[in-house]
Order: sequence, then C-alpha cells, then structure tokens
Amino acid sequence: MSTTGEVTQPLAGLKVLDLSRVLAGPWCTQQLADLGAEVIKIERPGRGDDTRAWGPPWLEGTGTGTGSGSGSGAETKDSTESSTGTGSGAETRASAYFLSANRGKRSVAIDLSTTAGQELVRQLALKADVVIENFKVGGLAAYGLDYASLKRLKPDLIYCSITGFGQDGPYAGRAGYDFLIQGMGGLMSLTGEPDDRGGGSMKTGVAITDIFTGLYAANAILAALRRRDATGEGGYIDMALLDVQVGVLANQALNYLTSGQTPQRMGNAHPNIVPYQAFAAADGHLIVTVGNDSQFRRLCEALGEAEWALDPRFVTNAQRVAHRECLVGLLSERLIARPRDEWLVLLEAYGVPCGPINTLDQVFDDPQVRHREMAVESTMEDGRRARLVGNPITLDGQRMTSRQPPPRLGEHTQRVLQDWLALDAEAVAVLRRDGAIP
Repeated sequence: MSTTGEVTQPLAGLKVLDLSRVLAGPWCTQQLADLGAEVIKIERPGRGDDTRAWGPPWLEGTGTGTGSGSGSGAETKDSTESSTGTGSGAETRASAYFLSANRGKRSVAIDLSTTAGQELVRQLALKADVVIENFKVGGLAAYGLDYASLKRLKPDLIYCSITGFGQDGPYAGRAGYDFLIQGMGGLMSLTGEPDDRGGGSMKTGVAITDIFTGLYAANAILAALRRRDATGEGGYIDMALLDVQVGVLANQALNYLTSGQTPQRMGNAHPNIVPYQAFAAADGHLIVTVGNDSQFRRLCEALGEAEWALDPRFVTNAQRVAHRECLVGLLSERLIARPRDEWLVLLEAYGVPCGPINTLDQVFDDPQVRHREMAVESTMEDGRRARLVGNPITLDGQRMTSRQPPPRLGEHTQRVLQDWLALDAEAVAVLRRDGAIP
C-alpha cells in the first residue's frame, strides 16, 4: 500500500482557504488535503492555531518554546524564529495535538485585525474554491469575510461555517466545545457504567463530536462542489457541533424516538444485541460481539455449552435481550475460567467475533494495523521525522495520506502570496510594513 503522490489525487487542483482552528475545521481540511486539495491555513502571527500550544507532548527537539502549553488557548505567544528567511515568524515547537490535524497544509501568517490583512485574506478567498471558518456567528462580517460579502464578489464560492450551535436558534451566540456538546447532545448520558454499579456519565477518550463534524463538513463540501460542477452555483454550509452530535446518536436516538423510553448507561453492553460486550477472563478482558443467531450457536459450541443455543430463552437475539442478565451471568462464569488469549484463539477458530482491549502501544504494534500502514512517517521542513496517523481511505490500493507534513507557523506565507496572488517582493514588503504579515 502506498501513500499519495504516485497517482493523480482525486481533489488535485482544488483550492481551499482554511480560516479554522482547533479540531473540527482542521480535521475537515486535513481530509481534503489528504485527497489532494491545496489547503492554505491562515493563522494569527506569533500564536497561530490554538492547538500549537496544547502540549506537552511536543515533537522531539521542539519543546523549547515559551507558550503556556496549558491547553486552554490562553492569549500567550509562542517563541518565534525566521522561517527559511521569509520573516514569517514560525514557532519552534510542534505539539502532538497540532500534528494530528494539520498534515498536508501550507501555513500563512496574516493579522486579521489590520485592514491590509483583511484585504489580503479577501483576495486569497477570491482565488479559492472553498472557504472554511469556525469564528463565532457573525464574527467575520466586520472584516468583510463572511459568506454574504464574499458571495457578492465570487458567486460560485463554497463557504463552510462550523460553530457549536449553528447560525440561528436560541444558542447561536454561544461558544461550543466538544466536551460540552457531548454532554448537551446526549452522548455522555449513554457512556459509562450505570449508577447502580458505581458509574457516572463519561465523555469519550477522543473528541469524537469534533471529528464527526469535520468529516460531515468534508462530505458536505464535496457535495456542494458536485452541485457547482453541474449548475455553476456556489453554496453556504452551516455545520453545528450539536446538530452533528444529535445526528450520530444513531440507533440510540431511534431507540428513544421509537419507544419513548430514555436509554440509560450500560457500560460496555449493547442496548439492542446480546451478547455484545466485554467479559472478564482469568487474566484480563476480552470483547465478544455476537451479531446474529448463528454466531451465538458457534459461541456456545466453543464454550462447550452447545445446549445454551437451544434454550428457548436464548434462541433469538430478542429472547437474549429479554433474558440478558441470566445469559451474561452464565457467560461470565464460563469465560473467567481461562486466560484471555486462550479464549481469543478458540473463539477465532469457531468464527466468533472477538478481540482484546488494546492500549495504544499495542494498537500500533498490532500486525493488522502495521500491515495496513496506519502509522506513517513524515519529514518536517527542518529534517526532523514525525510519526503520524495515516488517513483510513484507500483508493485503488493507495493510502490517501498527504506526504506534506504539518507546517510551521507562517512557513509558506511569502510563497503562497506569490503563487496565489502573484505578489512580488516589493508588494510583500509593503504588507509587512503595514502589519498584515510578520
């Protein structure tokens, strides 16, 4: 399996101006960059994307800057250095968080608080196919960079706004963060052990609402581009984290809407399928995911309890759900008698879906993950090597992972202004004098 660069990338030639920061927007534009789009990331001079300061950990050899590193996005400045002689003010550190969401992009440092900076971004937007931003509702209108302003100048522009709650409604003016939305959108009410087992509501270990929002945004952008190809029309995409979180409640949302019963936390159990959960073995835990009746019969055979599959209480999934407590008790007593890996080998031999609960070191050492090349190496501009996670998409056997590493702050400022706007050295010097760029 190869990374991108050996065949024509599907989004080659697409120009994206990225005014977003943190995770949902950058995740969207990283997806587009992996598929071949040219993504220009506009960042605030001296600070850049908030996540540049969200460490430790830092990429080895880069953790010497002076930013707060608190993850709070406080108004602190990172230490800066010249970027290949451009004077762009590229920071010396690379946080793992920033590296996770900004592969394949070019960074341009522009001060949006200046009139010259606003005009510069406007000119870049007019050269783009897509603009994406996650400012608060109405935040870019004062700069003349909102959709209505840019549409008048470029009617076929695709413009995507990402906010916590959308462009309208009673919460539109509120700030939205993944953790907050997981709570408000119901996910945390479904995640964690039940109260009677000492549990409580729990967020997921990854900012899953931001990730889903980024993927939905990329999907919407591709749909809008397809429509533009057919009609010549641009379009405005209004993405809200809360909408996305409600939208991905999936079967749990329908469990409620269909029955009127509010789903409760069930730990590692499944509300609609039994047995589909983690079980304790003699020396650890394993996951058993029985998705149909034939798999259940094979599970019973593997456990040496073939008669369980004939028990009227367990013959169908509906019956197993009705008698969950009894069946789970029987399975738990049986599975705890032998070590985890012995069960995994045996169940796999019987064709019963099962697996371990891996830590991340075990994940990246897993033979399947290694074979699929999900851990990739990228060479930073200064020659340092960074280990990144590959894009899960493969097309014609090629992994859709950009070879271009995450950028240093402002690393490409002068080059992009030359490439996109044909500005010469004198024009760039004027922008620097006016404070638009560092």
